Amino acid sequence: TKLILLDSLLQEYLQIQISYKEIKMSTTSQKHRNFVAEPMGEKTVTDLAGIGDVLGKRLESKGFDKAYVVLGQFLLLKKNKDLFVEWIKDLAGANTKQSADCYQCLSDWCDEFL
Repeated sequence: TKLILLDSLLQEYLQIQISYKEIKMSTTSQKHRNFVAEPMGEKTVTDLAGIGDVLGKRLESKGFDKAYVVLGQFLLLKKNKDLFVEWIKDLAGANTKQSADCYQCLSDWCDEFL
């Protein structure tokens, strides 16, 4: 009976995990999902969720031309949401949604690959 109970708990856990991923996917953009789906490599800064052409040019002009350079700053800020959001708003003039989208994109990428 312990084995049956353990199997039942495992099945329930897996269902919760699947539901969580479905909810998470429904609240993120296609750009976010594309970014998190694979290693970063040489992706440009505009491949990050929340970063379009205008913000991308602003970031590039400050030396943040690749997604991995922004990731470096994200890591230097110890993955702290408040610090990262403030940094990207100050540096590039990102709004609240753009900065939060970019933060979440990098956070989810780290969860997947680091």
